[in-house]
This record gives sequence, C-alpha cells and structure tokens, in this order.
Amino acid sequence: QVQLVESGGGLAQAGGSLRLSCAASGLTFTTYAMAWFRQAPGKERAFVAAINWTGGTTYYTDSVKGRFTISRDNAKKTVYLQMNSLKPEDTAVYYCAARRIAVSRLLSDYNYWGQGTQVTVSS
Repeated sequence: QVQLVESGGGLAQAGGSLRLSCAASGLTFTTYAMAWFRQAPGKERAFVAAINWTGGTTYYTDSVKGRFTISRDNAKKTVYLQMNSLKPEDTAVYYCAARRIAVSRLLSDYNYWGQGTQVTVSS
C-alpha cells in the first residue's frame, strides 16, 4: 500500500522560511517522479514543483522560481520542498504526489497523493 506523509507545515511570517517533507512508503521510490501541489481556499489544486527520480531534473511554477527548491533523498524515500521568502499568497494546503517514471506538471498524471499539510503565511 502506497503512503505519502507530509510534514513541516505551519505558520510563518512573510519573508520567512519553511521546509516541507514527504516520506514515501510502499513503492520503489527510485522509479517515481515526485511533485508538490498546493490548494488555496476557494481555488483549485495547482502545480508547485516536480522532480524526476534522479533529482537531476526539476520544474517549478513561475510564482515560486528562485524562492522554492524541491529535492529528494532516495535513501530516505523522502522528497523536500524548501520554501524561502514566503509570501501571504503562498498560504495553502500543500500536497505531495507521486507518479511512475516520468516527471510531469499535470495534476491528473499523478497516481498517489498525501493528505496535505497546511502552510499559512502572515503579512
């Protein structure tokens, strides 16, 4: 049974930092691309960042480029999202997602999802 468990969310001030973690189990981690999506109140879930199985290829949505960094530790079966220079508009529930082989920005391409972790950024 595949499980993705996010942690690291919380409250931060604008300009601050948070690091999200997503621990995976029940899958061969090195054959999965991983991604982070987020859903703000009243909005659809949207792509944030993705990483291929080696960690050598990453994608970001424009609004987080230069502020967020996605990375992974295959030995720990964990993917991270380092979020710096946080803005109030980053407030959302952040979800970890996994799909086999090819990295993608599309929500519909991902097969497995975590339960989400809340990130709130105050101004």
